[in-house]
Amino acid sequence: MSERSRLSSKALFVAATLLVAAIGGVDLFVTMIASAAPPDKEDFDTEIAHHAQAMLSDGRNIFRYETFGSEAFWGDALQLHKAIAGEKHGGVGPGVSPKTALSVGLKVDADALPAALQQQIKAGKVDLDDPGTTIALLKLNAVVGVTAFANPDGSVKSMGIQCALCHSTVDNAFAAGIGKRLDGWSNRDLNVGAIVSLAPNLKPFTDLLGVDVDTVKKVLASWGPGRFDAELDKDGKAFRPDGKQAGVLIPPAFGLAGVNLHTWTGFGSVPYWNAYVAGTEMHGAATFVDARISDKEQYPVAAKTGSANTRSATDRTTSKLAALHFYQLSIPAPKAPAGSYEEAAFARGEALFSGAAKCATCHVPPLYTEPGHNLHAPSEMGIDAFQADRSPTHMYRTAPLAGLWTHEKGGFYHDGRFATLADVVNHYDTQFNLHLSEAQKRDLVQYLKGI
Repeated sequence: MSERSRLSSKALFVAATLLVAAIGGVDLFVTMIASAAPPDKEDFDTEIAHHAQAMLSDGRNIFRYETFGSEAFWGDALQLHKAIAGEKHGGVGPGVSPKTALSVGLKVDADALPAALQQQIKAGKVDLDDPGTTIALLKLNAVVGVTAFANPDGSVKSMGIQCALCHSTVDNAFAAGIGKRLDGWSNRDLNVGAIVSLAPNLKPFTDLLGVDVDTVKKVLASWGPGRFDAELDKDGKAFRPDGKQAGVLIPPAFGLAGVNLHTWTGFGSVPYWNAYVAGTEMHGAATFVDARISDKEQYPVAAKTGSANTRSATDRTTSKLAALHFYQLSIPAPKAPAGSYEEAAFARGEALFSGAAKCATCHVPPLYTEPGHNLHAPSEMGIDAFQADRSPTHMYRTAPLAGLWTHEKGGFYHDGRFATLADVVNHYDTQFNLHLSEAQKRDLVQYLKGI
């Protein structure tokens, strides 16, 4: 072979080698790109769906059954379980019978009752005057929002509470106060003050507020059904300046998807309030931080206790806030039952709502609150600033209106100052000089009842 031929062959070999290397490099590059690319869209969509379903399921369980460790306060400290059990069952006093429990607004989940027990109740074979029956219901996890913890011998050693205690009711399908759960509905029958005042040991409250037991019981008795004061342990204001009770109505926890601020005065978002309540009201094991309530002037009690920086060594709350939030946002506002409002008047009221009555200026459909910063000064609303000034915002939130028909009991606004929807409409008619006719007011009320 000539020198020229050898050089040509060598060049051909080198070219072929480079081509193979190049092809291999392309394959390697393609492999690298493929491994770095996001997962297939359909696969990730499936992952999202699975995640959403898991969050929904976990959140529902947390809402209904998680005590966040609150048994250390309600049971171990207050000893409330002993008052419920009564002396005959290892507690103190007469005990709390199912009839008494239902009379103070506690609810029973019919789905938690075994079929045989349901038949016995219907047949009148269950003693509803016996505190022992209440204990049995607690052990079945049938009392909505309350969990009992038992000793090895079956006696009750402690008890904790859940979100569902205040923010659920039942449909009464089985009997009054007994039925299927209605998560997110405000329990306007629940007399929190009356229940707490039964506790054998109220020292945690007397020490906190610097008052005697009789004063604590007077404050608790002032709230009445459907009310609770979540600022008392922060600012120590037990009564309004006019001498009236200082608690607010329990708000619903449905229809909150898309709503910016939660609670009557817009303290914060839904997960903010969940952390606030779990850590400082339920007294669970939690982390809650808000420097705003360390202000000694506005919140002297909180400044003393350090609740603006609540940190538990065994936090049982923070890891559950996401799922709890997800579930709460999934609860829709319930539709008004057919026949509960006049349809023709509803249609006329809807036109008024967005027109002459100017309601939609703030209650923007379909959220029925402002998208964005949904707060107003008390003067804008034509009411006093007492409750607003107990909040860091010093304002009132534009309340979402969907599902109003579920919480007419107890009145409207944060403190129930307006007994009926007609009273609310009359107030705004005066406040904003709307000059609505009586017929227009009636139509507007029918619309509010139906949304």
